[in-house]
Amino acid sequence: MVNNMMNVSAYNGSPPNEVGDRRIYISGGPLYPIEDIVALLDADERHTILWTRQCKSHVQQLAYEIGDVQQLIKQAVTQGRYLNSEWCAQKPTGPWAACDGYRLLRDEWVDHAHKEMRFEYYVKFAIGKTGKLLLLVSCHLSH
Repeated sequence: MVNNMMNVSAYNGSPPNEVGDRRIYISGGPLYPIEDIVALLDADERHTILWTRQCKSHVQQLAYEIGDVQQLIKQAVTQGRYLNSEWCAQKPTGPWAACDGYRLLRDEWVDHAHKEMRFEYYVKFAIGKTGKLLLLVSCHLSH
């Protein structure tokens, strides 16, 4: 399988040489300053891209609009917990982005339960090489 080793993220590192099922973590994270992430989220909806097919599917399952996704990411980086950084591929062969992952616990009203319930979200993203895009790799409820 051909590996497109292109790094499309602002992180100055080299993507993995091999494509596989194992995760390739990056030490020393988070990779992106919270101020930069929040500035992109506040700028415009066009600056947040659902970068993977799986991410698009998860956001659709949540019935979220891009503004909802931006609000969730903003809350995750300001009130959630940083988990790790890792290399993520858009397709099995690349291109690659160095991503930060965050977990957010959030209380939400559930109509059919008639009460607030706690939900755990996971988001993973990278800032694009130009610094003008937020590339969203994962946005889903934890399993």
